[in-house]
Amino acid sequence: MLEYALVTGICSTEVNVLLADVIPTPGVAFLTSSLRANAGIVISASHNPFYDNGIKIFNGDGYKLSDKSEDRIEKLILDDNMIGYAKSIKVSGSVRKLENPLIRYSNFLKRALPDKYSLKGVKIIIDCSNGATYKIAPDLFSGLGAEIEALNITPNGRNINDNCGSEHTEYLVRKMSETKADIGIAFDGDGDRLIAVDEKGNILSGDKILAISAITMNKKGILSNHHVVSTVMSNMGLVSLFKSKGINHTMSQVGDRYVMEEMIKNGAVLGGEDSGHIIFSDYQTTGDGILTALKLIQFMMEESKPLSELGKIMTVYPQVLMNIPVSRKPEFGDVPELAVAVKNVENILREKGRVLIRYSGTQPLCRVMVEGESRNETEILCMFLADKVKEYIIKNNLYRI
Repeated sequence: MLEYALVTGICSTEVNVLLADVIPTPGVAFLTSSLRANAGIVISASHNPFYDNGIKIFNGDGYKLSDKSEDRIEKLILDDNMIGYAKSIKVSGSVRKLENPLIRYSNFLKRALPDKYSLKGVKIIIDCSNGATYKIAPDLFSGLGAEIEALNITPNGRNINDNCGSEHTEYLVRKMSETKADIGIAFDGDGDRLIAVDEKGNILSGDKILAISAITMNKKGILSNHHVVSTVMSNMGLVSLFKSKGINHTMSQVGDRYVMEEMIKNGAVLGGEDSGHIIFSDYQTTGDGILTALKLIQFMMEESKPLSELGKIMTVYPQVLMNIPVSRKPEFGDVPELAVAVKNVENILREKGRVLIRYSGTQPLCRVMVEGESRNETEILCMFLADKVKEYIIKNNLYRI
């Protein structure tokens, strides 16, 4: 339904449309750039349930739009004069299906690997989250010689991300514990995130994948400017690791497009988020789950170590995250009492922890995150702040919970 609506609107402005069918979001970024299209549009709920479907837009170079561009588009959408503009056009654009989009994208991914690269002898369990990777991921990894078991590869439009994929790795963890697989890889619905599970059933979030990639690339001399970008949500253990290894590190706000912006500013070729968006900018313009999985397995094979050993490179500080439902998202500065509560917690943690309160960019949630040395203390302090968020927001009648 959303595709038909978008196509109709685009064609009504005399613009032609190429349909790529079901394909991961980073695949659209690649196709947009390689085909020299003016823009790429993805209909996706990303890592959320299907009813959160929206659109992601790439410019002609395959990069996500800036805040300024998104604001301009939003104003145009809300401008009633645009209706008259569409009615004034006499000629329609055309629509056609793109030939072999998955093969094009698959070949692009293979170009990021060494010549004659083979996964023969590697056993992989793949969770495709009943999403956009359901066909290309199993075909690609088995085509490279890996022994695979594919989970959640029967999408019906409603079961995407439903207790599966990168957001729900419980079943994948059990499968890894039951089998002798070398690695488990879980994508989100639109395939731009990766969460990995080692052969012992331990979860490796984006921070650990970023750590392994950075250290390996630095050792190989291919980590440009010895620089890595992550977000403010990254674990303090990652910050500590990079400092100890002499790797320059910059933090951006949450969102892989902001990570990419910082990477460009600092001449970095590697960046990512703890959520599993990892960007290898030598190859791709955005987070790419399949590419990340390929590179992680490549690094694992080059180091000749199991993933569980590579994962030990980073010590993860206890981190507690609580999500509070909201109906509106006012500025936190409108609630000075909350700033006092945050300051009190920061005084308790001192330099051995941190606090971050932010709104989700995709859901009606306020996220309260506390990080520290002690798991018990971190949980208590996070619960304290979550209660303060509810208390002070309700007190000021800024939104309902």
